[in-house]
Amino acid sequence: MKKLSLYLVGLLLVPSLLFTSCDRGDDILDDSTAASFTVLKDHMVASNLDINNILTNPDGEKFVVGAPAEADLDAFLAKYDIIDIRNNTDFAANHIQGAKNVPFANILTEAQAATKPILVVCYTGQTACYATALMRLYGYSHTRALKWGMSGWNAATSGPWNNNIGNDADGNTNWTFSNAPTTEVFSDPVISSFSTDGSQILKDRVEQVVADGFKTVSGGDVLASPSNYFINNYFSEADYIGFGHINGAYRILPLTLADNTYLGLDPGANAKVATYCYTGQTSAVLTACLRVLGYDAYSLTFGMNGMFNTNQAFTTNQWGGDSNPKNLPLVN
Repeated sequence: MKKLSLYLVGLLLVPSLLFTSCDRGDDILDDSTAASFTVLKDHMVASNLDINNILTNPDGEKFVVGAPAEADLDAFLAKYDIIDIRNNTDFAANHIQGAKNVPFANILTEAQAATKPILVVCYTGQTACYATALMRLYGYSHTRALKWGMSGWNAATSGPWNNNIGNDADGNTNWTFSNAPTTEVFSDPVISSFSTDGSQILKDRVEQVVADGFKTVSGGDVLASPSNYFINNYFSEADYIGFGHINGAYRILPLTLADNTYLGLDPGANAKVATYCYTGQTSAVLTACLRVLGYDAYSLTFGMNGMFNTNQAFTTNQWGGDSNPKNLPLVN
């Protein structure tokens, strides 16, 4: 009888232990999820990998470099290991001498074999800037993107930029010259990791973002339905008013971890963070960083040039204005 009583008590305790174990496991998971972002953030700041250090590395090298003057071509080509991430058909038709055709998905693997600073080349500079940010975050801080991509190298390869400038914002009811809305303060993004090591979390996050590919949104889509996005305009304060901007766009600049200005962005599950700049190249870098940090972020393709290329306020970075293709050599 005594054995039977003990048996019954044991049966009653099992469910209680199971539920207690499950609850404790959820607590651990919640705590770990909350802590992962903080560990990642602290590591990035301490390792000079804050967003401003991705835009311009600690040695003062900006994330983009323009095509050289013809007289400087040989030195330019000798300086870099050139990775061309366009499709193989277009690469075969014409490319920069010495460039290697590499799929975007393989950029981190290819970087390991580099013996010189890396130059990433694409059609317009936008995907290359996205790749450059991810490679810098992964430890290849001297990686740079070719500004304007192959469109800026030679008139024969300038179609991707020539065909994508536009003026949909001109006269659009969702284009405004109002002051920026007051910046709000949101919570941290949520990321999950089994690691408690910041460098490992960063490595895993970068690899995942590379695997996911470049995330973009068109200016036409955002202009048509700005309320579907959390929009961040990355213009100077003068240009925000002078150029005009998408209705409801914030202007969170600077945007860094160390000073907590990143908290101006909405990390919510339904918040699509759309960043735009003048050319889509800076916004590509910011979007890469934000996706690594856990935001549902998108780069607005072609930036101001794609939405309002003829805007009279344009003085720099205007495709067809101060910026045009060079006529540097191509090989096939």
